[in-house]
Amino acid sequence: MIASLPMYATPHTAGADARFWGLIRDGLHKQGVDAPDALTAPPTDLLAHWRNPKLIFSQTCGFPFRAVLKDDVSLIGTPDYGVAGCPPGYYCSHVIARDDDPRVALSAFKTARFAYNDAMSQSGWAALALEAPEVLQGPRLCTGGHRLSAIAVRQGDADFATIDAVTWQHLDAAGETGGLKILHSTSPTPGLPYITSKSGPVDALFAATAQAITALPSQDRAVLHLEGLVALPPSAYALPLPPPAEAIRS
Repeated sequence: MIASLPMYATPHTAGADARFWGLIRDGLHKQGVDAPDALTAPPTDLLAHWRNPKLIFSQTCGFPFRAVLKDDVSLIGTPDYGVAGCPPGYYCSHVIARDDDPRVALSAFKTARFAYNDAMSQSGWAALALEAPEVLQGPRLCTGGHRLSAIAVRQGDADFATIDAVTWQHLDAAGETGGLKILHSTSPTPGLPYITSKSGPVDALFAATAQAITALPSQDRAVLHLEGLVALPPSAYALPLPPPAEAIRS
């Protein structure tokens, strides 16, 4: 069996993630469910990892879940990160620019250079591509990560970017949001779901995960920004698919 927490993993969260998994693992063992001792390091090929029949627990993004994974995995539940302005279990994207950029309206960035982490990211691409595709008419830079998108904007390699609101909280806690401003926040969408293999023990995993969040020391919950677990149905993720990056005129 394999387990992972790849989506918000940073060196700063490593200890809290390990303790969180330890509580989930122990909760599963109490229910007679086998689980690995430790988390697997985030793999290079995440789609293959998430489709592995040995997967007992992981977290994915809402876009790949609805686009390519929904028939291959089972939804456990959705973590609640307490994102301001969003219902429990939901999140949004923050559209960011440099503090010293005089533009204040999102529409003013229509021909500006846009940085995004991945074309199959709900928060880094789909949220804005579905809500305001008209602002994505300028050049684009695929950075490979939300933090890298923020750095690209700060350094002037891009003019604006969309950043996962939870990642923004992590960046802010690490002092990495200086020189940046939030222009706009997208509409709430379901957060990054916890998943297991198609045959995974969903009920046992939901119970063990909910109990683990409650049992986490307050300092670890603060580091991970975890507040609870929500039982959103798979249908909550049935949002439209955005146009691919190459389909929007550069």
